[in-house]
Amino acid sequence: MARIGLLAGEIAAGGVAEGVRRLAGGDASGSLLVTQANAERLTHRLSGMRGAAMKLGQLLSMEGEDLLPPEVASALLMLRADADAMPPSQLRRVLGRAWGKGWEGRFREFDWEPIAAASIGQVHRAVAADGRELALKIQYPGVSRSIASDVDNLAATLRISRILPRDVDLRELIAEVKRQLRQEVDYRIEAEHLRRYGALLADEPCFRVPGVVKEFTTTRVLAMERLIGLPIEDLRGPDHPRERRDRVGAALFQLLLRELFGYRFVQTDPNLANYLWLPESQQVGLVDLGAAREIPERLARLYAQLCRAALRGDRRELGRAAEEMGFLPPGEPSERREALIDFVELTCEPFATGSSYDFAASDLPARVREAATRLAFRHGFRKPPPPETLFVQRKLGGTFLQCARLGACFGARAILEDELARLPDAA
Repeated sequence: MARIGLLAGEIAAGGVAEGVRRLAGGDASGSLLVTQANAERLTHRLSGMRGAAMKLGQLLSMEGEDLLPPEVASALLMLRADADAMPPSQLRRVLGRAWGKGWEGRFREFDWEPIAAASIGQVHRAVAADGRELALKIQYPGVSRSIASDVDNLAATLRISRILPRDVDLRELIAEVKRQLRQEVDYRIEAEHLRRYGALLADEPCFRVPGVVKEFTTTRVLAMERLIGLPIEDLRGPDHPRERRDRVGAALFQLLLRELFGYRFVQTDPNLANYLWLPESQQVGLVDLGAAREIPERLARLYAQLCRAALRGDRRELGRAAEEMGFLPPGEPSERREALIDFVELTCEPFATGSSYDFAASDLPARVREAATRLAFRHGFRKPPPPETLFVQRKLGGTFLQCARLGACFGARAILEDELARLPDAA
């Protein structure tokens, strides 16, 4: 609370300084609070707070300019990178509580410098006494206790500072974020997700899921076999052929559809840091299952219904599916209804054509932002998506961005048609 209060004070002080600057320069336009400097202050403070506050910032960064001013959206992108790591003294206390006195004897090597530091925990390399290479995900202390207060206090601060629009009802979003975070801070749940996901993908040649090392795993420490790889974004470099990028992008897109329609179990955090390229096996390593969640059969069926309607260009069926999913309230005026159907059709563009879709060359994200703005301000759609779709939508948009960052080009329509044909009600 003290740090969030300090953040609010810094934003206010930044607004005063901006007002003085503009007064001296004769410029009275725009918000005094929503500035690039304040956006950078926000990002810096959230990376230091870690935990739920940083996680909420990451989730908002996925919304981008659909919800946030451009200055804030661009600054929050930095939250997808490293957080502040624990100092060694704190790390020793955390591991002592998790494993007991003398835990160092269980390891041949333990690297005190983290190889990654994210919102909820940091990852360390270790070698067990029996020689196994491990990746240890270690949770920051106090994260689980502060979820409700961090999310509520930060949301209030962002509203007061006008970084979040006051007229958007975020109560359902906030409740869903809290629910998701309570699950993510229990590493035993993530360990079960890893085991389940590994079994589902056992026959998938493109992917590899690390095994869980049970004897080192607790509620606050997750021990996995260490996958030796490179950031998946490295595939964009000159050492990798275009065919490899296209193949990996197509595999990620197919995995998304299979998660949604077949497994009904989706890893909903498409942050590129959660994926590794494994040069030796030519596979993609999937190393973070904290945000995985079950998809109700009804919701999976409605997404399939919506996709089939998009493939056929059936606007009437698109509207019916959107209404059942809660995107379109019943009885909406025809103008608002048609505007939302236009928006859904736009988001389905990657599989609207039978030819290959070039994700890197596409300006679809910008057009989607513009269309979302028109929906909000011209047609009055100011309510966020239904909570049950929130994290699925995050995965859908994030997979598009993954393919764009990879520079992938492939036939998305053919992949979608194949996955829909696998469903029992394909006829």
